[in-house]
Parts: sequence; C-alpha cells; structure tokens
Amino acid sequence: MKHIIALFTLLSTCFMTAQNEQTPTVDVTGEGIVTVVPDQVTVTIRVENTGKDPKEVKFMNDRTISDVLKFLKDSNIKDKHIKTEYIRLSKNYEYNTKKYNYAANQSISLKIVDLDRYEGIMNGLIATGINRIDGVQFSSSKKESLEAEARAKAVRNAKQKAEEYTAVLGQSIGKAVQISEFQASHTPGPMFRTAMAMESDGPGQTIAPGEMEIKVRVNVRFVLN
Repeated sequence: MKHIIALFTLLSTCFMTAQNEQTPTVDVTGEGIVTVVPDQVTVTIRVENTGKDPKEVKFMNDRTISDVLKFLKDSNIKDKHIKTEYIRLSKNYEYNTKKYNYAANQSISLKIVDLDRYEGIMNGLIATGINRIDGVQFSSSKKESLEAEARAKAVRNAKQKAEEYTAVLGQSIGKAVQISEFQASHTPGPMFRTAMAMESDGPGQTIAPGEMEIKVRVNVRFVLN
C-alpha cells in the first residue's frame, strides 16, 4: 500500500511539474491594410416641418415622406436599401412668443449602389421636398474579399515581426499556437453633412469618393525555438 501511495505521489508531482513548465512563446500583433475606391454610398436625408398644430405638421411631413418613398421606388432603389432611421414629433416652447410649437422629423437612409446615379437621385429627392442631408457615407461592394486580403496581410506582418525579434536573439519561431483578431475597421472616404438642399440645376459632380481604408489587426502566438 505504501508503494502505491508513493507511486501516486510521484506521478502527481511529475504532472504538476509538467504543467508548470510552459512552452516558451512569442506574441506579436500584425496589421494588414487594403485601400480601395468606394463604389457605393449611403445617404441619410431628413424631412422636417414646424407649426402650431401637431396634426398639420405631421401631415405635412408624412406627405413629403410618401413622395420620397414613391420616388425611390420609381428609381428602382431596392427596399432593403431604404431604411427609416427615426420618426419624431416634439412639442417646443418659444421663449420669445411665450407659445408652444411642434416639430415633426423623419429620417431615412438609402444606399445607392451605383455612384453614377448619385446626382440624379439626390436632385429627385430635393424635388420631393426633403430639407436636410444629414450624412454621406461611402462603402465598397467588395468588403468581404478586401477584409480577407487584409487578414492575410496582417498574419504575414505578424510572422515577419516574430522572425525579426527572434533573429536578434539567435532563435527562431515554430508553429502558430494561437491567433485572435481585433475587430476589422473601415476608414471611409469623405463624409459630410449639410442643412441646406442642393439646387437641382447645380453642377454635374458634387461628390469625390476618394479612397477608403480597410484595416485588420491580429494577435499571433508562435512557439519560440
């Protein structure tokens, strides 16, 4: 019995020692960046009306929004690319007149998948009666493939860093034992806001997409030889 207990103790000690002797590793962060010219744009527009009668200002807003949605449908903008962001009706106090008035607001975002159609669609929206353009955000239809390209670059960058570190020490890296990715980031092209409607007979081109940047960061742990 004593021999069995001694053997068990020895095995337990060996097991604990093995656990404590961790494999040496080197941890590095790699970054991959891909740039692309945007080919899509998401525009956020708003319709707002003010007045003393809440029913009247809501009716005025709803009528314009109805025209907006009809125009977008007639322009073959898909339903999945049109989204109501919010609908608001608020009561406000005017200190100068000591009276209350009401403000109706509705915001809609729409995605234009062909930038060549931007000018025509925006001019048509202005004709329907929108009175605010709250944002213009560019994007790419190749987002998934570009992210995959950026990931590959990030992993190669991490491996290069690890090899540079270990070369200085006269060592080398082994296989990767852990990889984790930070959330991919997208730096869009220009984004701008305006409270004034554009003139429908204005210049032909009013936007410059520029370039957008897709960035992926990964953390890789390599065995240190």
